[in-house]
Amino acid sequence: MNEPAELSKHPVVVVPGFMSDGRIWAPQIRALSRHVPVTVAPVIGAERVEDVAERLLHHLPPRFTVIGAGLGGVVAMSMMQRAASRIAGIALIGASPLPEPPAKAAEREPWIIRARSGRLRGVMQEVFPASSLAPGPLRGRIMAEVADMAEELGPELFVAQSRMLQRRCDQQATLRRATQPGLVICGLYDQIIPVKRQLFTAELMQHARIEMIEDAGHLPLMEQPEQVTDILCDWILQPQETHLEVDLRQSA
Repeated sequence: MNEPAELSKHPVVVVPGFMSDGRIWAPQIRALSRHVPVTVAPVIGAERVEDVAERLLHHLPPRFTVIGAGLGGVVAMSMMQRAASRIAGIALIGASPLPEPPAKAAEREPWIIRARSGRLRGVMQEVFPASSLAPGPLRGRIMAEVADMAEELGPELFVAQSRMLQRRCDQQATLRRATQPGLVICGLYDQIIPVKRQLFTAELMQHARIEMIEDAGHLPLMEQPEQVTDILCDWILQPQETHLEVDLRQSA
């Protein structure tokens, strides 16, 4: 049996999701930075996930734990594909190793046109509809925060990141080869990356656990930040087990 991995010995890199930045990671950065160095790796500078991953690897530490949300998870898997020996552990939040289905890739084209014509805010409400979040009073506020952040980041980044998603590669083989500790965080109301697909993602990895958050959908970092922080701190600061674990977390 492998010795338990000690992720607390390595710096942590967090990779934001589609049209988001380091702001969504603020609670996790505050908590984790008490124990390990934490870096935010922006998903910018190219229209292909592989190019973003390659650029980031030039700037990141020799060995690190990577945590990616959504598109950031796709970038994290690409970094693993290119430099597995540098990855101490990999955590995926609402991310899939599968390539974009043709129908979904086609759906992005009118969004791109509308974003370029100054209607980015409305487009974001279609990219992350209310139904992709857990029901409750937070839905409206989170959707407004997502739209505000997207408007600040701008339509050019929307186009670039949309192209990244359309062109992303199949990373199932990358995860199957992974011997590092793995973690999947899944919101039970996620309709963008369904629960079954995220369970499948965890099962691909040899040494993974999956944490299901009952009162979250596709954006658990915004919907249940305290639970995500607790999960990540536990995963990074405790020795890793070497089998698939499933845990269901409920908000208090």
